[in-house]
Amino acid sequence: MSAVNIHDNFTVIQNQYLTADSGYGSEENYELLEKLEIEAFVKYNTFDKEQDENYQSKNKTFSKEHLHYNREKDFYVCPMGQRMEKTHESSKTTKTGFEQTLSHYKAKNYQGCPLRSMCHQSKENRSIERNHNLERHKELTRKRLKSEEGIEKRKKRCYDVEPTFANLKHNHHFKRFMLKSLKKVEIEFGLHALAHNLRKKVA
Repeated sequence: MSAVNIHDNFTVIQNQYLTADSGYGSEENYELLEKLEIEAFVKYNTFDKEQDENYQSKNKTFSKEHLHYNREKDFYVCPMGQRMEKTHESSKTTKTGFEQTLSHYKAKNYQGCPLRSMCHQSKENRSIERNHNLERHKELTRKRLKSEEGIEKRKKRCYDVEPTFANLKHNHHFKRFMLKSLKKVEIEFGLHALAHNLRKKVA
């Protein structure tokens, strides 16, 4: 799922927390929430997979996420113990105009390595790119989501948010918008939300 700009979709309040699904787990959104001092309980796209033991065992040894990183000297270590030195940095702009900084690392002398076929398929020495700022946000988010508070908030979101959409779709047959343009769609959905809240009051 492509990233969605959380600033355009939520009214956020300082010194509060926010929960959302992985569609909102982008570097841009994490940066905004950190700037506004809002505690983010927002999944990133691989969080649920990481909780699967089978996924962990399949991706543990050779994936770039599991390579040892030396923060002080800024290099990675491959499974054979070889250093992967930083070669350069590059920037990438997302669809929403947010600029990301990527760090690139490359190993040397991979010829004759007995693990090469399992490590990577390239004919050249293995290279990886890392977004360190995004990884920092993911590490913080992972700790929050796996804490007792995070587990409770994830459970609450399931029965607090999802049933509302299910009710609108299945009980009131709202499965597609009738109007076009963002402004008109916002008005149309606002009317459905208003009707939903009135039903709750009456009930």
